Amino acid sequence: MPDQPDQSHPAGLPDPADQPQADRLLLTYLAVAMVATGQPVHEIDEELAAVGRRLGHPDLQVAAGPTSVTLALAAGEPATVETVNGSLRLDQAHEVRLIRGQLLAGMIDRAQALARLTSLRGRPQRYPGWLSALAWVIASVGIGLILQPGAANVVLTAIGSGLVLGLARLSARSRALATLLPSVAALVVACLVFGAASAGLVDGALRTLLPPLAILLPGAVLVTGLSEIAAGAMVAGVSRVGYGIVQLLLFALGILAAAALLRVPPEALSNIRVDGLGWWAAPLGLVLVSAGLCLMESIRLSLMPWVVLVLLAAFGAQALGQQLYGAQLGGFLGGLAASLGAALVELVRPQLPRLVLFLPAFWMLVPGSLGLLSVTELALGPMGAASAGFGVVQLVGAIALGLLVGSVLARSLRAALRRGAAVSP
Repeated sequence: MPDQPDQSHPAGLPDPADQPQADRLLLTYLAVAMVATGQPVHEIDEELAAVGRRLGHPDLQVAAGPTSVTLALAAGEPATVETVNGSLRLDQAHEVRLIRGQLLAGMIDRAQALARLTSLRGRPQRYPGWLSALAWVIASVGIGLILQPGAANVVLTAIGSGLVLGLARLSARSRALATLLPSVAALVVACLVFGAASAGLVDGALRTLLPPLAILLPGAVLVTGLSEIAAGAMVAGVSRVGYGIVQLLLFALGILAAAALLRVPPEALSNIRVDGLGWWAAPLGLVLVSAGLCLMESIRLSLMPWVVLVLLAAFGAQALGQQLYGAQLGGFLGGLAASLGAALVELVRPQLPRLVLFLPAFWMLVPGSLGLLSVTELALGPMGAASAGFGVVQLVGAIALGLLVGSVLARSLRAALRRGAAVSP
């Protein structure tokens, strides 16, 4: 039977004299931490195998999934199983990347690495709680300036994001609310926006309610799942995509409940984009999204310019693709720029982890918002919205393909640079 290690305190760590057990536990905790950072499992398998070879275990067997990891040092050896308990902040993801790099370079011993991994979740946030709460609103307003740039719409976004933040904080204390958070948050925000639209205060109600919900939407889960399926990690990929679709349905349920409660006519829920603030709204929105995400995720201020650089590259590539051909090419080029741009920065500045630079740009592609839009329209008018729903599937697939191609190109570039360094005098 596989052993289940105790991760709650140092007393649960293995006897250092039993080196195989200690290595198995270290590699398992590292794999769990990597899953919790949001990395696709096919990348985790590859990177963990490199650490295993460095520690003397070239036949490492690992089965990583979105919710658990099973690991053995070789076929037929004892296995360790550990669950993944929630996601990590980006500052914690930075530490995971640093630990892995130090293990590969032999700069840290096994006991130190294991101790740092077991204490990772207890690391406090870098910024005060009130600033992290304000950052949630700032990031939502930034998304609003990009998706629905109208003055009244942005004001509603700020109010709605504050309400969603309060519900998210309460959900940490209530299991029932945590399960129903997508529907409850969508219901509250939709009632606010539909009420304002009925009073004639805003236009484009359906698109206005997306920014306050955008941080909770499962866009990253959907794209990561599709990239895993494309890379052959079918079990993890299908489970992520299924989870993301269910979450979108829960959000849509809350919106439709609000529409029924307030007797909103179907024609008032059409996909209308308001553009009343001018060309400067999108650049300002990008800056606000970058600052908000960095503060929410406890990223060091010194990393923010690099985060903004990669985010701008992804947004610019997405906009260029949309102008040249359409949303699908824009999604592909945006995903490619986000993945490859973060890898190039990491090559130039190795102390800057690719994952921390990449994820904010990844979130900026907002396929979850567009998915929620189409699911809601599909429920309101199945015949008219079927093509829109298919378009979102194409967009999410294009982003996933761009991420996969960018990842492959980045690995090829790193391998070429290593070969060049090996043959140079």
